[in-house]
Amino acid sequence: MQVIPTGIPDVLLIEPKVFGDERGFFFESFNAREFAEATGIERQFVQDNHSKSAQNVLRGLHYQVGKPQGKLVRVVQGEVFDVAVDLRKSAKTFGQWAGVRLSAENKKQLWIPEGFAHGFLVLSETAEFLYKTTDYYDPASERCLRWDDPAVGVAWPLPAGAPLLSAKDRQGLDLAACEKFS
Repeated sequence: MQVIPTGIPDVLLIEPKVFGDERGFFFESFNAREFAEATGIERQFVQDNHSKSAQNVLRGLHYQVGKPQGKLVRVVQGEVFDVAVDLRKSAKTFGQWAGVRLSAENKKQLWIPEGFAHGFLVLSETAEFLYKTTDYYDPASERCLRWDDPAVGVAWPLPAGAPLLSAKDRQGLDLAACEKFS
């Protein structure tokens, strides 16, 4: 696997080694030993999640304060623009964001460490999104950073009009008001 730092060094783009021929392809989507060797990160993943969303759906920017989650994310059908926002007050990159295109075609993954808000915008007609987490989902710890907070300034590749948001995501807080990590 190849590990590529993003504009935020702790957020890593991971390109797996893909073996393909006329029959199709094969790759290891996760191998704990190789992940640790390539990234220097040793985490135990405790939960796998799978979502399917329609075009222009924007999910996020989500995070958990009491039980922060690291996430290893990928797309198995379609394409998304995936974003991580640093909410660690002590980090040099606090309030900054990193965004990448993840697709079934490019097979890239993104490592988002604990202390970050995460979200994605569906660019294709539909997209299926898989992610591993380092802690369990805890509704009482869940928070939402406003997807369009001008203080963060995520450059979402939006078509004309607003994205499709859940009621929860429409209630996201600005960076100045949201809970942060030390």
